[in-house]
Amino acid sequence: MRIRSLGVIDDAVVELSPGFTAVTGETGAGKTMVVTSLGLLLGGRADPALVRIGAKSAVVEGRISVGPQAPAAVRAEEAGAELDDGALLISRTLSAEGRSRAHVGGRSVPVGLLAELADDLVAVHGQTDQQGLLRPARQRQALDRYAGDTVAVPLAKYTAAHRRLRAVATELDELTTRARERSQEADLLRFGLDEIAAAEPQPGEDTDLAAEAERLGHAEALASAATLAHAALAGNPEDPEGVDATTLVAGAHRALEAVRSHDRELAGLAERIGEIGILMADVAGELAGYADGLDADPLRLAAVEERRAALNHLTRKYGQDIAAVLAWAEESAARLSELDGDDDRIGELTAERDALRTELGELAQTLTDARTGSAKRFADAVTAELAELAMPHARVTVEIRQTEVAEDADGIEVGGRTVAYGPAGADEVELLLAPHPGAPPRPIAKGASGGELSRVMLAVEVVFAGSDPVPTYLFDEVDAGVGGKAAVEVGRRLARLAKSAQVVVVTHLPQVAAFADRQLLVAKTNDGSVTRSGVTVLEGEERVRELSRMLAGQEDSETARAHAEELLETARTGN
Repeated sequence: MRIRSLGVIDDAVVELSPGFTAVTGETGAGKTMVVTSLGLLLGGRADPALVRIGAKSAVVEGRISVGPQAPAAVRAEEAGAELDDGALLISRTLSAEGRSRAHVGGRSVPVGLLAELADDLVAVHGQTDQQGLLRPARQRQALDRYAGDTVAVPLAKYTAAHRRLRAVATELDELTTRARERSQEADLLRFGLDEIAAAEPQPGEDTDLAAEAERLGHAEALASAATLAHAALAGNPEDPEGVDATTLVAGAHRALEAVRSHDRELAGLAERIGEIGILMADVAGELAGYADGLDADPLRLAAVEERRAALNHLTRKYGQDIAAVLAWAEESAARLSELDGDDDRIGELTAERDALRTELGELAQTLTDARTGSAKRFADAVTAELAELAMPHARVTVEIRQTEVAEDADGIEVGGRTVAYGPAGADEVELLLAPHPGAPPRPIAKGASGGELSRVMLAVEVVFAGSDPVPTYLFDEVDAGVGGKAAVEVGRRLARLAKSAQVVVVTHLPQVAAFADRQLLVAKTNDGSVTRSGVTVLEGEERVRELSRMLAGQEDSETARAHAEELLETARTGN
């Protein structure tokens, strides 16, 4: 990390070991700023009071090694970040006015993304820290990973069934909450289809009836016109002296026929007049038939108008004409079939939901059994670690419980009881601590003092090492309230944890610092600031001098130096 203008730190670079790094220094030297800096990189709250007096902004930059398939790397790339040779570059800028900006892999991102990445990158523990394994949900996850495939296999099946149940329940809820609307829509469609079916309209019927009504309404005028036209063409039997068109045309045809042989042009005209005579005779015959067949029937006209009224009633409600009405009926029949099918779908979904709840109940019981078996081994291992951390009478237990709900509530049946459930089963997992004989077991956040809580968290992490995917652990004064042999054991266990993860510890105990792979000294300059040279890696004689100071407050005390060298040897040999 590079830290600039943060608290007492002017400009410093902090190089952490892949294994165990101990951060030491005088009280007030700025050790906590190292923790604060890491907290800012992990999306922690940005307090403008942290900006160094006189500076416009504070900047923390970090380079974190991650695998390309690591959850944090995948999430960062989804946000547009790019890895730099297998490392994720993160920066956080905090202005003196309170504005905060974050960058990941060269891309500006919301600060909230840093907090998301933090869950997969670093586990932070401190005396007042209430995150990480203090959360029951994380304790359940820890136990599940410790249990391995014993829990992982049924949990995968349970998770898939739970996901399907949520989808089924959502669809079922949508269908049932819209049941009244669907029922009303179906009733309206059914009523309309019944009206149309009762009328039995035929394609084009409205057009044909309109034409028939027009003809029947003017029957007398039509008959009179046809009779007059027939008389003009074929003559009136009641007027033998009258001259009609057919007779005149026939005379003209005879006149031309008499001389047609003398002129070809005139012969052609004679043929055309003959055709006219034939056409006039045909039209006259049809006019006579039309007039005879036309019947001014008032009863038929009334029937036609009544039928037209029935069809107009349909066109006013369902379409502009009978063709549109019939199209509406076809579409509505399909929609009604779909709505009626929803009832069948509700039945299918209800049956599937009940079956899934039964399956979840069985899988939840399997999970409970697997967790119960692993919980005892996990608790015994943590208890054994605590015995080595000056808590010989402390006992850790893991409580696995379910919350009963009413039978009509959203629950599943496990062990003959209806209980609440979630994406990971029906179990609530909580670590309990009895710090001494006779003390009732209580949740670790409530049953331990500050120093005890730090040791419990350390013991849990040591047991859990290798199961937790988080690659880095940060302990802020995990050794508070610890001394003597217990302090040596704290250092030994931190070193053990560092074999499978990166461990960073801010400590004031030389017994802990001696076990570190790298020891960083935070020291102020004469003007009260920490500069680039103020965070140094201690090696050889410098490390012995710092451990001597931590032991006796005297860097040059021969007794302290001998003790410091003995601590380093103990850490090196593991004795």
